[in-house]
Amino acid sequence: MEYLIVSFTHKNTDIQTREKLAFSNDLEKEIFLKQVIEHININEAILISTCNRVEFILSVNNCHNAGKHIIKILSQRANIDFEELYDYADIYDNKGAIHHLFTVASSLDSLVVGETQIAGQLKDAFKFAMAKGFAQQKLARVMHYAFKCAARVRTATSLGTGSVSVASTAVAKAKEIYKDSSDVKALVIGAGEMSELACRHLLKSGFDIIICSRNLQKAKVLAKSIIDDGNGAEYSEDQIEVKSYDNLIELLNSKRLLVTATSAPYPIIKQDMIKECDFERNWFDIAVPRDIEPMDIENVNIFSVDDLQCIVNENIIVREDKAKEAYSIVGRITIEFFEWIKTLTVEPTIKEIYLQANAAIDKKVANAIKKGFISGENEENIKKLCHSVINEFLYKPSKQLREVSKTMEGDVILGTTQNLFGIKDDTLMLNKYKCEHALENSIN
Repeated sequence: MEYLIVSFTHKNTDIQTREKLAFSNDLEKEIFLKQVIEHININEAILISTCNRVEFILSVNNCHNAGKHIIKILSQRANIDFEELYDYADIYDNKGAIHHLFTVASSLDSLVVGETQIAGQLKDAFKFAMAKGFAQQKLARVMHYAFKCAARVRTATSLGTGSVSVASTAVAKAKEIYKDSSDVKALVIGAGEMSELACRHLLKSGFDIIICSRNLQKAKVLAKSIIDDGNGAEYSEDQIEVKSYDNLIELLNSKRLLVTATSAPYPIIKQDMIKECDFERNWFDIAVPRDIEPMDIENVNIFSVDDLQCIVNENIIVREDKAKEAYSIVGRITIEFFEWIKTLTVEPTIKEIYLQANAAIDKKVANAIKKGFISGENEENIKKLCHSVINEFLYKPSKQLREVSKTMEGDVILGTTQNLFGIKDDTLMLNKYKCEHALENSIN
């Protein structure tokens, strides 16, 4: 068994490519993951799709073949040439894959270093894969340690403190543009997690807001939740309006500041909806796929996720020392993970081999007594002799198995040993990994 990650992120693909690769809903993810695990070399799979990344976290038998399969079916789905997509992909195997996953979970690979959303997104992706049967024991082990690593990084470095996210970065840019926010009312399109973050950051920065969503009831619930729980601030109904989606065109042509973050699989704001105005408009599209189609209209400045890189670079400089410490933690926990894996596999396997040998001794001695080959009086002495022989015989193979478990070939050799002795790697051992996210039956 090997670990593999196939990764497309803001670091190796532009937003146009990420739009084609993105998965907009759970049904799309489920259909694709079924294709993934149908391959003979892929055992388990988790898919995470966010505004900045599409990644596959895999337990496989052959990294090379599994990686090519992922890129092949992904290229067909996204209508991108296989060779082109293969060149884009970052592919990590075994220790590299584990180190990368821990880096992602700790938000060190995010567009905004230290943002807090990625850990929750990973948990949701893991719960989904578990609930649908795409992930089981092998990936549960990995995710258990990924979340452990993320928690340790947050505690040791305080990287997750403060307002750090794509939404907060967009609002910071807006605040830079509109230094006096008191007379600017921001339009927020969408009522999901990213929209909520944008609303809270806008209010905190002094902007009043209008929430507009296809789901009017959801938008009203969001507005009420912000008013009822301002996270230490008090907001009134005068500061938060909710408008029907039917008013979208009017709002687009009357508001100077826009933040949009819907999960629509196609642009919802098109050029033919926009009228010329005598004031400047600044629109922040933090959705992938993008909510705003490419357009060139006078006095309309459009910022996509990738356009926020200037603020992101400042964020990296400020957090550079903390990030170095965080990377050291990731390195140590990667080593710790593989040491932990050994304790879960080698010793139980060796113990089971000895148990099988002892059971065979008991059975054969009982049969010999029953057939009169030996007397019952000698049963204990004969058993002691047999156990002594077995212990001496298995001592060297057991020692070798413990040693080989420390190498990269350890999983393969251990799996072969388990097959030879008919030992099942029981998935019911999952609850021994203390991964609370694996044990939850529902997907939040």
